[in-house]
Amino acid sequence: MKIEKNLFLYGVPIFIPVAFIYGWLTEWSEWVGFLGIMLVGGLAGMIGFYLAFTGKRVGARPEDRLDAEIHEGSGEQGHFSPWSWWPLVLGLSAATGFLGIAIGFWILYIGMGLAVIALVGWVFEYSRGYHAH
Repeated sequence: MKIEKNLFLYGVPIFIPVAFIYGWLTEWSEWVGFLGIMLVGGLAGMIGFYLAFTGKRVGARPEDRLDAEIHEGSGEQGHFSPWSWWPLVLGLSAATGFLGIAIGFWILYIGMGLAVIALVGWVFEYSRGYHAH
């Protein structure tokens, strides 16, 4: 994870000075851009720190070594549910929530209710029913 760590951590000393330059160029009259760029720098720092911490704990992956072969990266990459409908329900509830922000707040509450149902369904998908462990 060395490349990923460096990609994010090298962004921090770029974004923070750029935020101050942006603030100076706008004569500090536009705070949203300054704050947004500062938050991007902070987020890049948090992600870079997490990747550095995880990289020390996990060790070198085949992608990090120059002498690695393709077959070394094969095997299980994670746990995925190809038959799950809950991500679709969650996406539709997010779309309903954004529609509610644009049209009327009463629609937002419907989207929030659907999002709670979708999250609970997705989290507990393997705790009950046919695929329970």
